[in-house]
This record gives sequence, structure tokens and C-alpha cells, in this order.
Amino acid sequence: MNSRPVSDEGTAPPRHPVLRFLHHNSLGLAFLAAFLLALAGQAVAGHAEFNNQLIADGLVPVSFGAYVTSSDFAVDVTENWQSEYLQFFLYIFATVWLLQRGSPESKELHKAGVESDKDQLVGEHAREDSPRWATVRGWRGTLYSRSLGLVMGAIFLLSWLAQSVAGVASHNEQQLRGLQAPTSWPEYLSSAEFWSRTLQNWQSELLAIGSMAILAIYLRQRGSPESKPVGAAHTATGVEG
Repeated sequence: MNSRPVSDEGTAPPRHPVLRFLHHNSLGLAFLAAFLLALAGQAVAGHAEFNNQLIADGLVPVSFGAYVTSSDFAVDVTENWQSEYLQFFLYIFATVWLLQRGSPESKELHKAGVESDKDQLVGEHAREDSPRWATVRGWRGTLYSRSLGLVMGAIFLLSWLAQSVAGVASHNEQQLRGLQAPTSWPEYLSSAEFWSRTLQNWQSELLAIGSMAILAIYLRQRGSPESKPVGAAHTATGVEG
């Protein structure tokens, strides 16, 4: 009799390769689909709002294609992206050293810091299935051991740069419509408009991180790795459901 691997719940994975792929990657695929739908919805709604403003100003409406390639659409998208990746970047690095007793979002209280090579399965402590760069010393091992945070930080900086460039272009379009002089990029970076748009996104992301870390101490979501097991003590730290 042929045997098939089963999950902890006793459910065999799908036989068909496509279904198995969807089953194994459903979280990432679901959020990618939701992202694309939300982006498309933002484009449609933003196009309608943008044209309403143009008509109110006595100007000619633009096509959908012209809007989604405009600086106005770009700045609205990128200002949200940079705040999200700032959240991940800060959280990844902060949780190396900072702890929250009782939260599944925190490491165990005795594990603050970068931890030992043995704990991190680095170098001679690596296993057969460890990534190749985890087995080597020198710059490659150092780079790989910090690669997640570095990539998140790089995406944040690129998104922030894109927001600032698109923002100054959008700002100058409005300036020209009002027959006012355009603003340089350095001037825009120091303007109240730029920092108002930036900080209103940052504060919401920081609030969300703090709320998740604290609420997860006392509240539960059965079956979620972002929550402790339902019966775990409030003081249990670094335990996932």
C-alpha cells in the first residue's frame, strides 16, 4: 500500500501539482491577489477623484492610463509602501534586543541579542538543510545573517526616495496650475506637506506594531502563529500557537 505524508491534523496534501503548489503557497498568493485588487481599486477611485478635482478647477479630465502613470498616483502608492517597509525594518531590528514579557511577538526574555552560533545554526552548527551561506564565515555569513533587515531597509529607502520624487512632481503640477513657481526637490523635502504626508503614515504603523505586541499578551486567535496557544499563560513569552 502506498503511503502519503499527512499533516498534524491527519489531512493528506493534494495530489495534483498545481493544487499542491496553491496549498503550500496560499498565504503569499492570497495576499498578492488582495494587494493587486486593492491597487486596482485605488487606481479606479483615484482616477475618478482626480478628474473630479480637474473639472472643479475648470480643466480637462485625463484618461485612466494617463492617471496611473502620473506623479499623483505614484506618490499616493509609494507613501504607503515606504511606511509599511519602515514598519518591518524597525520591527526586525528592534526585536533583536527589545523584549515584551508575555508577547508572542517577542523572543524569550533570556534570548536578547544576536544569540549564539549554536542557537542560530551558523557555521559548524549548521544542519544539512541549512542555507549554504549560513555555513560559511566572513562577509557572506555576516551579510546573510542580516539580509532580511537590510533588504527591508533598502526597500524602505527606495520607496521613500520614489515618494519624494513623485511628491515634488505632483506638488509642482499643482503649483503651476495656480500660476506659482515650482519647488526644488530639497525644498520639498523640508516642506510641511512632505512631512505631514510621511508622518501620518509612520505614526499609524508604529501604533499598529505596539498594539499587536501588547494585545497578543492577553488575547488569542486559535490556530494563528501570530497568537499564543489559547491556553498559554499571559506571561508566556515567545510562544506561538
